[in-house]
Amino acid sequence: MEKIPMTRAGFVKLEAELKQLKSVERPEIIKAIAEAREHGDLSENAEYHSAREKQSFIEGRIKELEGVLSLAEVIDPKTLSGTVKFGATVTLVDEDTDEEKTWRIVGEYEANIDKGLLNIRSPIARALIGKDEGDSVEVRTPGGDRSYEVLKITYE
Repeated sequence: MEKIPMTRAGFVKLEAELKQLKSVERPEIIKAIAEAREHGDLSENAEYHSAREKQSFIEGRIKELEGVLSLAEVIDPKTLSGTVKFGATVTLVDEDTDEEKTWRIVGEYEANIDKGLLNIRSPIARALIGKDEGDSVEVRTPGGDRSYEVLKITYE
């Protein structure tokens, strides 16, 4: 199986979610199912069906997280330098609008574009890999082709 690159912070966050699901949410849903069963006829019991559906979601998420964490390759960006690679924090300027953007390239399970965490498999991240400060990058995005210049690369 292919390893899943991830930062330490991303790994810790997924571990915390898994622990929450196993130690808090799973027992709560088991209790809710037991209470719904006590209400009688299960075929017309909306609480029971809702609880079973939630249980199914929780169990699926637990399996997914266990799989991801078992394949995780935790990479410490502080040990890296040079051209853009996983874990880099990259400041770019849009060559058309002069708008600056800063993104950190992370694994797909910790990506959050609103927080500046860019999925390593995204078009922009793929275009940035191997680039150096001062390089120009052409990126094909769903909104059209964009040109960026790499202003700064840091590893924190």
